Amino acid sequence: MTVVLAGVGADSTNLGALGPLYDDGRFEYVPIPEKTRETSETETLGSWDLRVDDRTAADLTSRIEPQPVRGGTESVSGAALESWPLHRDPNFEALTYGEHRTSGYVSRLRELEPGDVVGFYAGLRRPDGDRAHRYLIGYFTVDSVDVVTPETPPADREAILASHPDNAHTKRARNGELYLTEKTVVFVDGREPGGLFEREPVRLSDYYVKPGNERAQYYLREGIADDWAVTAGGDNMMYKPAYRCDLTGAEFVDLVGRPGERPVDASGVETSERTETAR
Repeated sequence: MTVVLAGVGADSTNLGALGPLYDDGRFEYVPIPEKTRETSETETLGSWDLRVDDRTAADLTSRIEPQPVRGGTESVSGAALESWPLHRDPNFEALTYGEHRTSGYVSRLRELEPGDVVGFYAGLRRPDGDRAHRYLIGYFTVDSVDVVTPETPPADREAILASHPDNAHTKRARNGELYLTEKTVVFVDGREPGGLFEREPVRLSDYYVKPGNERAQYYLREGIADDWAVTAGGDNMMYKPAYRCDLTGAEFVDLVGRPGERPVDASGVETSERTETAR
């Protein structure tokens, strides 16, 4: 049994902004912009309502560059920005998540079994300009895992896509073909307990200059690494690694609580700390 922590959500590389974290512990989860308009996803930057005020995700930025894989870079702004679709991954309402990243993601996610947990962390920033950090924003218990590789027979691939209709990778597939045909994609469907936290995300990162380095970077907090029995993923969080934790799903839920009823101090680590850990 195991837990995998996956880095998700909009950030400076794709939206040009991070989701806000407010003083009362509430926060915004904003999915990344889709790479293509060719998707059946109906949520767009202009329709994705923020949870705290009357703004939408489009109000967090003025321009995006979706960076299509197949050549060119499209700059999107104005009315086109509001109508640009989101890559809603994970989908916390449908409890489904898809992934093709090879830097530990595919290999760790495809080994998950029913009853395991996939947790999701994202970069969040307080509106007053305090240091941004990586926070656990939600999770779900694994129900099933399917894998599509470039060698998967067409009939099997189409059957897997049909069994994950709410997954972002299915929504941008066309004619039974994944958007990135050369990639292996892992489809993880979930069950409760799981969902997006209402407030008080769990801070996973510290930001400091490591001995021997010249610049500060984000690192996994020592308390998290120890308490959550992190066994893979390293300590550098700059590029959102996939972490493997040697915990059962039940142990993880006991540590962080259930979405919607999670105590503020459930993780054993301060979740809304405003100051940097001294180094």
